[in-house]
Amino acid sequence: MGIVERKQRQKEEVRESILRAAWTLVLAEGWQALSIRKIADAIEYSIPVIYNHFENKEAILLEFTKEGFRLLNKQLEAAKQHQNTPAQQLEAIAQAYWNFAFTNKQFYQLMYGLGMPTCEVVQQIPEMGSFSNTMQETIKNLIASSKNPAADYLLKFHTFWSLLHGLVSINLTGRSEAPAKLNQLVLQDAVQGFIRNFD
Repeated sequence: MGIVERKQRQKEEVRESILRAAWTLVLAEGWQALSIRKIADAIEYSIPVIYNHFENKEAILLEFTKEGFRLLNKQLEAAKQHQNTPAQQLEAIAQAYWNFAFTNKQFYQLMYGLGMPTCEVVQQIPEMGSFSNTMQETIKNLIASSKNPAADYLLKFHTFWSLLHGLVSINLTGRSEAPAKLNQLVLQDAVQGFIRNFD
C-alpha cells in the first residue's frame, strides 16, 4: 500500500472513530449533550483533529441524519416488497415507519428535530429524497387503482406523512398515556381510514 492510500485509510479510520464516539455519547447522554470537546476527549484526539474531518457539530449531526434516513428507507422498502397491493404496501410502510421510530428513537429525534423537514432540506439530502420516493410511489399506485385517479399525490403524501409523524411524535414525547396495544390500534385505524378515502 502506497503512502497516499495509507493516509487516506488512516483519515477514514479517524473519521469513523469520531462518528462511533459521537454515537456512543448520544446513546449515553442524548443529542443535546453532544459536543466536539466530548468527542475529542472520548477518542483522545485534539479538538483540531475533529475539525479536520467535520466543520462543526452540525456536520456530524448531518451524517447521522443521513444514516437514519438510509436505515428508515431500507426498512420501508423491505416492508413494501412483502405485500402485493398498494393498500397493503401502504399499511406495511406505516407499520415499518412506526417500528423504526420506536426502535431507533435517537435517530428519529435527530432526523425530525422539532418537526418535519422542509422541501428544500429534502432536496439537499438524497437519503431523505429516497425515503419520500418510497412513500410517494406507493401512494401514486394507490391513486391509480382508485376511483379518483386525478387525486393530488403530493397532497396525499403530505397527509399520510403528517399522520404517521404526528402519531409517532405524540408517543415519543410521552404525551400519550394509552397502552402500546391501543396505540397500535390507533395507527392501524388511522392508516386504514386514509386508505378507505381512495375506495
